[in-house]
Amino acid sequence: MLLSAYAYINTVLCEVYRYFHIDIAWYHALMIFVLVTLVTWEGSRLIEPWLIRRFPPQQQRIKYLGAFFAAGLSISCLATVAIVYIVGVGIYHYPVAQLEMPFKLNLIYAGLISLLFHLLNAILYFFREYRNKATEAEALKRISAQAELQAIKNQVNPHFLFNNLNVLSGMVIKDNPRANRFIEAFSKVYRYILHSQDKELVELEKELAFIQPYVYLLQQRYPDGLKVDIGVSEQYYNSYIIPVALQMLIENAIKHNVISRNSPLHIEVLADAAGNLTVRNNRQPRQSVEQSNRIGLTNIAKRYELVCGRQITIHQSPEVFEVQLPLLHLN
Repeated sequence: MLLSAYAYINTVLCEVYRYFHIDIAWYHALMIFVLVTLVTWEGSRLIEPWLIRRFPPQQQRIKYLGAFFAAGLSISCLATVAIVYIVGVGIYHYPVAQLEMPFKLNLIYAGLISLLFHLLNAILYFFREYRNKATEAEALKRISAQAELQAIKNQVNPHFLFNNLNVLSGMVIKDNPRANRFIEAFSKVYRYILHSQDKELVELEKELAFIQPYVYLLQQRYPDGLKVDIGVSEQYYNSYIIPVALQMLIENAIKHNVISRNSPLHIEVLADAAGNLTVRNNRQPRQSVEQSNRIGLTNIAKRYELVCGRQITIHQSPEVFEVQLPLLHLN
């Protein structure tokens, strides 16, 4: 209705009717614009389902849009000729020859209004396609990230299990009280690992509680060569980190350094006001260790990136190796 009124006002302001000597009442002229606009809109709307079946947009996008415009324009032009004829001959009793200019002017309007409608339809169509593709891409990205995160979580080193089973077998034979404590610590560690397997983040307090029995297990393997100091204030306990990150960093330090009574490995776990959890150890690299592929560090870095988009920081000097994990806070 607004488009019809706008078109009529323009014809009046431009004195189109006087210039072309068209004698018509204003309400009949406005009615023609309204009817042409309405038929153009409704005709296109009614024919659209048939065209979608004939030219599925997903497979024949260009054909669909082209055929839709051609069909809509044809309906609009035929309707315009019929409307002008009915008004000119039926109401004003003009001869058909006198309707040549009204036919031309109204056909031009019908073509323009049809073009406008179909341009808007094409814009909306491509916008919907873009939005659907963006939604699908986001969903695929999220699914891929979740799958990648799950794959990374599943990289728990099986050697830890076998090493501790070997230690346990020796204890059961020699010292049952120690074996009981070892089994209890062992069960706590794996209970935590299984419980946190599907979590993206855990509270620092729970991670530190898990580290205590884990450190005990390690100290049974290295009774005189390993020292682990945890100096984290309680004010940081409500922060969050990646599950099992501390265990992997401590395991990484053990894997790549000499541990003996004469050369003890000292590991420190600290938190600072800058919002970082630091795991630091003195460097005494093994001479015959397999070339490091940093699977553990890559695992942690990738999980931080996938879960929160944050980066871990690694510092290395001839004497010290340390990794800083961001402490996270949930809103």
